[in-house]
Amino acid sequence: MRRPAGHSGGFHPPVLKRLGQHFLNDERVLAGIAAALDLEGHETVVEIGPGRGALTRHLVGLPRRLVLIELDRALAANLREEFADDPTVEVIAADVLDANIAELAGGPYVLVGNVPYYITTPIIFHALQAPMPLLAVFLVQREVAERMAANADDEEYGALSVTIQALTEPELLMRVPPSAFTPAPKVDSAVVRLRPRVRPLVPPETAAGFQAFVQSFFSMRRKQLGTIVRSLEGVDTESAREILVAGGWDPQARPETLSPTEFARLYAALRPTP
Repeated sequence: MRRPAGHSGGFHPPVLKRLGQHFLNDERVLAGIAAALDLEGHETVVEIGPGRGALTRHLVGLPRRLVLIELDRALAANLREEFADDPTVEVIAADVLDANIAELAGGPYVLVGNVPYYITTPIIFHALQAPMPLLAVFLVQREVAERMAANADDEEYGALSVTIQALTEPELLMRVPPSAFTPAPKVDSAVVRLRPRVRPLVPPETAAGFQAFVQSFFSMRRKQLGTIVRSLEGVDTESAREILVAGGWDPQARPETLSPTEFARLYAALRPTP
């Protein structure tokens, strides 16, 4: 028999610190995340890290299908038991980094997740691989959310800002205090919504190469563009200057002054053509 919504049978597997587990239990925040998905009832939703099912219970009945990907096998077993009588819910015990999310969804999907803070960036970039979700909402460390949404010349602006904004339009929806979790993390959190761009600045299938390209610039963020471009494989001093001048870039500018659009243009000018 399926347990009533909000009930998990009284048994909770122990928190596994090695998995970065912090369970969200604030009903206001949970309801806000569910509302942020803008569901109309025909979608497939993939939830990363459902944990004890707090957000899942807010989602059940909203989409056509709900796919839960949970690394902790004890928690996955609990979720299977709780939702055994609901044919719209599928529980998969797996590491999301090893999963083909689009394949599991079986078509267009919406993505949501309370992402472990120690591995946030790899999970988000894995989740944004082509084919991208229709929409993604993540609960992440506040600092990471602010970096995603930062503008050029902001203190928080960096490789994460550029890569995320090349593919999506990020919105910082709400800040979440440590008291909203069990156990409480040592940092503030935030809910961020990523809407894929109608016209991405780079093709999603080249996102990994673009990310590495941008990261190479920000790893030398105190150096000038001319110096950084000269350091790239296959680009000599004369070629670097010609490329920058032809594209309208100041060779003396620094990486944090370039917008995501300018980085995309620079990537197109410098990357090897097939």
